[in-house]
Amino acid sequence: MDQDLQYPIGKFTRPQTLTIQERTEALAVLSTFPETLRAAVAGLTEAQLDTPYRDGGWTVRQTVHHIADTHTQLSDRMRFALTENWPLLPPFEEALWTELADARTAPVEASLTLLEGLHARWLILLESLADQDWTSRGYTHMIKGATTIEQLLALVVWHACHHTAHITHLRQRNGW
Repeated sequence: MDQDLQYPIGKFTRPQTLTIQERTEALAVLSTFPETLRAAVAGLTEAQLDTPYRDGGWTVRQTVHHIADTHTQLSDRMRFALTENWPLLPPFEEALWTELADARTAPVEASLTLLEGLHARWLILLESLADQDWTSRGYTHMIKGATTIEQLLALVVWHACHHTAHITHLRQRNGW
């Protein structure tokens, strides 16, 4: 059961490529994600926002801020991939970032608003890509290796759904 709480939609499996239909579906998820996340946290009290989604997990508040931090990082990785020739990019210490004061205490509205603007711009960029950019452009992560833009899109969508499921499953378990 603990595994389900940690990975409610399963662990990420990086695809080699996406079909045109899979890419279209991923872009649709990306376009509606800020609204989906906003709905997932709508009406939660401060105490509920400060409830971990599982034992040893982040609070709902930390999770929302983590999503904004991660999507900002992934958007930047995509921009590097489009403007440089397979750049070498470092990881970021996401667990440590969730312990910073803003991630622990800031209103979730700050990150929800950030995600709305970020995703709006991101979609414009993604929809402008030529077919060959999806698989010929990418970056090399210092730990995880080479990642194409298409694989990065799959990761972003999984990440969005994964953490939204943490929040919605917590709400269901607690009857919120």
